[in-house]
Amino acid sequence: MNDHKKYLLILGDIIILYFSLWITLIIRYQTNYTAELLAMHLWPFTVVFAFWLIIFYIEDLYEISYHLDNATLLVKLSRSILIGSAFAVVFFYLGQNRLFSIRPQTVLLINSVLAGLLIHLWHVIFITFTKSPKIANGLVIIGFNQLTKEIINDLKEKPQLGYQLRTIMIEPSYESEIPENLKSITIRDHFDNLKSICQEKKINTIISTIHPRQDAELSKNLFKCIPLKINFFDVANFYERITGKIPVNTIEQIWFLENLVESNKKFYEKIKRGFDILFSLSLLILSAPFVPLVALLIKLDSKGPIFFTQTRTGRDGKNFKAIKFRTMIENAEISGPQWATKNDARVTKVGKFLRKTRIDEIPQLFNVLRGEMSIIGPRPERPEFIDQLQNDIPFYKERLLIRPGLTGWAQVVGPAYGGSKEESLEKLQYDLYYIKNRSIALDLSIILKTIRTVLGSRGQ
Repeated sequence: MNDHKKYLLILGDIIILYFSLWITLIIRYQTNYTAELLAMHLWPFTVVFAFWLIIFYIEDLYEISYHLDNATLLVKLSRSILIGSAFAVVFFYLGQNRLFSIRPQTVLLINSVLAGLLIHLWHVIFITFTKSPKIANGLVIIGFNQLTKEIINDLKEKPQLGYQLRTIMIEPSYESEIPENLKSITIRDHFDNLKSICQEKKINTIISTIHPRQDAELSKNLFKCIPLKINFFDVANFYERITGKIPVNTIEQIWFLENLVESNKKFYEKIKRGFDILFSLSLLILSAPFVPLVALLIKLDSKGPIFFTQTRTGRDGKNFKAIKFRTMIENAEISGPQWATKNDARVTKVGKFLRKTRIDEIPQLFNVLRGEMSIIGPRPERPEFIDQLQNDIPFYKERLLIRPGLTGWAQVVGPAYGGSKEESLEKLQYDLYYIKNRSIALDLSIILKTIRTVLGSRGQ
């Protein structure tokens, strides 16, 4: 459902961009406007608009799960238009009399302002509309546990997801566990009136903590709801759908057998490996002129080597030596392995900059070329911490089913640091989501979000 909303939002932006170009040309040329004039501007501006849409994506303007107030939306959109317009100026300067004959300085200025205003208005209307309870999917929850509590909180904080909780069905003995603010929508019957409740409350979606195979009465009453064309999810799948992570504490070994069919990923893995080689080689070549400068800054800032190697665990539990630019003081772990933490005192001044911009990870491109890492995948962890965490966190070692990556789903949407058991559990849930859903489209999304992280200096 969120994907459909995202595509609709993007489609609206595309229509507005071309509509604003048409209006701009009419404003600019007035009675001299012709269809041929529009045709001359179409393909150069298509290149510009494609870049603008990428910038919009990087700025999270299409992230339905985020709440953007009007002020934040305006700031992000203005920044995107400004960056996009700067690209357009360079593009038109370099392409003039080579790729096209137009000189659209005035057209670009008018179009940027007009498109920005119309897109802002479209996003405000879209967000207001998707948050409206009148069009929300009516939701009933069967059962109650910690996971449903998280779901309820998520839906309350993110009405733009398009779900409205209207009924909770539980046994009377669980009544005390229901939060006070939900008492008014709680029904304490069992399942025999499920169909009538769905009709009365206009329910579109049912999620359940109980598997229908485990309760014959629930299965029978869910079957009666089939004519109502209601979507049914078990609580774990719905949680994954709205959060982008797998609830580790609710899955069992059978989950991996049902969801990780690696034979379906063979073609994707070949494409990804080819991309890893091409991308890492290109980045190494482009960054080579700057390596001496980085090396000099590291040496001037603190004592110690320029590069730092450390044993990390890769796919199938095989260890390798990861290489990075040194960002910590010399002998930072003289007392033994330690978690990296926020505002870590061991990180040097230059090291902070290298980490925030991800420059410190450039040498790991050699690990990518050797096949020990990928551009995208779970963070490569140290064997000492893996041995510790696999005893505390279920299925922690299963993140080693694929190559670790320079960046990944957990790095761009999860907690900033995995410096505790709780944060490591959170990151694992994102890692398992990526392992299950990895695809070219998801990889592209991660790359764009990583660009946002680098440009915003949000690295760790």
